[in-house]
Amino acid sequence: MRAGIFATPRPIPGRLIPALGGLLILLLALPVFLLAGWDLSGWALGAVLWVGVEAVEFLLARARARSSGVASSAVLAFGLSFKAIAVLAVLIAAAATRPSLAAAAAVVYVLAYTFQLGLSLLSYFGSDG
Repeated sequence: MRAGIFATPRPIPGRLIPALGGLLILLLALPVFLLAGWDLSGWALGAVLWVGVEAVEFLLARARARSSGVASSAVLAFGLSFKAIAVLAVLIAAAATRPSLAAAAAVVYVLAYTFQLGLSLLSYFGSDG
């Protein structure tokens, strides 16, 4: 079997740098909203969603650290499902009343989340295994 980039074991990277990267995107999006004259409610909702998901992830990481084996996997599975469903529920509720608010919030959230994910992958695959 050929050893590749996925076959090299690596330690789990830290979450601080990716989280700061997501926060940076949120802070950079604020002046864009201000200069463009867009409704700040969309930025605020996207920022609150991102910060809320980060808070839930922090709490679940602490719960996973105290658990072992199957319980840790169950916490991880619950966390992934809960975060996705919660974000979608808020965005769908916002879209039902104010579609432009939901679209702006989704763009802000997706940009911050994607940049954070990219930094996480870079730190994971960029480390020597």
